[in-house]
Amino acid sequence: MKRLHLPSGFTHGLEFLIPDNWSAEQALAVVELIDDLRERIASHYQIPLNDLLHEQRAPPDNPHPRDIDDPF
Repeated sequence: MKRLHLPSGFTHGLEFLIPDNWSAEQALAVVELIDDLRERIASHYQIPLNDLLHEQRAPPDNPHPRDIDDPF
């Protein structure tokens, strides 16, 4: 089984198995549930989530000199 790249970055832990015999309607219902959950969380935590994502994706404050591209 090929490992998926998950947004969380998790590479190990409990596997979440999705049955391969779901109908398209069942799969869509789960996708819609996840979308609704994401929307509810985002509407309540929008500012703190944006702040945290910005902090996690920003370059380090004091990068190692070798990590900086030399323009010359």
